[in-house]
Amino acid sequence: MTREDQTVRPPVRDLLRGPGGVVRVLALVSVVVALVTLGPVDAALLVLVVGGVALPPLGGVPPWLDAAYGVGLLASAWAGVLGLYEAVAWLDVVMHLVVTGLVAAVAHLLLAVRTGAVVDPRGARAEGRGAASVLVTAALGTTLSVAWEIGEYLGHTYLDPTIYVAYGDTIGDMVMGALGSTIAGAVLVRRGGRAPARPAQPTRAAGST
Repeated sequence: MTREDQTVRPPVRDLLRGPGGVVRVLALVSVVVALVTLGPVDAALLVLVVGGVALPPLGGVPPWLDAAYGVGLLASAWAGVLGLYEAVAWLDVVMHLVVTGLVAAVAHLLLAVRTGAVVDPRGARAEGRGAASVLVTAALGTTLSVAWEIGEYLGHTYLDPTIYVAYGDTIGDMVMGALGSTIAGAVLVRRGGRAPARPAQPTRAAGST
């Protein structure tokens, strides 16, 4: 693997390191379990989770957040395939609050580390930019919530009319997502720490085109 490849994807040892590595192994096992016991459609949903939990090492995500994010995605997916959202009325609200916040926090760190387009929340407090950092996380989470609700509507309209959509449910989910993302942003800033250096960008050799 070249140096440039390592800036795009983490080594396997990073994917398996720490509590986040344990969650990634559990996600792979979940795909097999779902395929054997539930079928290919539910297994496909767990495959998406595997892709999601592979992202944190790319952004230098702290181990505690890496693990919490992975557990959140797994719990959300299993709740869906097992029909728990229909059986437990309040579970959907909790998932939108917690999981959206975790996803927004990881997305913020990935953007900060990989692109430098937004302030890194881990160094924002020391730089006096804590409030701005929280707003970035909140904005990311709110945007993700809107995208999710649009996806639910499209799924209900064009794929499966049993997907539940209602005005009150949609607004409530987006509010919980925005609230959870704001809390997650505040936690990131509060915990602070040193922001890792951005990955080095490959340089062209002299005379190359």
